[in-house]
Amino acid sequence: MASRLLRCVQQLCQPPGACTPPQARQPAHSPLIRAQPSQYVVASFVGKKYILTPRDLLTVPRLRDVRVGDVLALDAIHELGSRDYTLRGTPTIAPERVSVQATVVEHTKGSMEVKFKKKRRKGYQKTIKHKHPVHPAEDWGYSHQPRAIVIAFAFAVLYRIS
Repeated sequence: MASRLLRCVQQLCQPPGACTPPQARQPAHSPLIRAQPSQYVVASFVGKKYILTPRDLLTVPRLRDVRVGDVLALDAIHELGSRDYTLRGTPTIAPERVSVQATVVEHTKGSMEVKFKKKRRKGYQKTIKHKHPVHPAEDWGYSHQPRAIVIAFAFAVLYRIS
């Protein structure tokens, strides 16, 4: 069984045109991982790797052309697995074989920041109030990079094996 699983993993990690796909059958690893109660994915998103499970919320840098409710497809999947089985790509698993979707939940803003500007002896005073996009919980200091909590992951279609 281990050699059969190893063959399937090697076929999965090869480029799509490198080998002929099995005819009208799923690889042996597909039912093994699907039968597990919890699954995870290691994926690259906005230049960083994240370990994701279904219904995770992720804090990422603010994305300009993304609106709340948009569905994003993650193409760079490095690892897919469960407690007992793992599939690793070299460096990624082909996007034709595994699909993970993320839904934009919200773009949030941080607390109100107040700046007071004054010029001595000129009578000029000005108060500027604004809100930055949210600073994530892992950043304890001031962050110059705007961020937003935007992603909720759903593994509705965990495998699309061709």
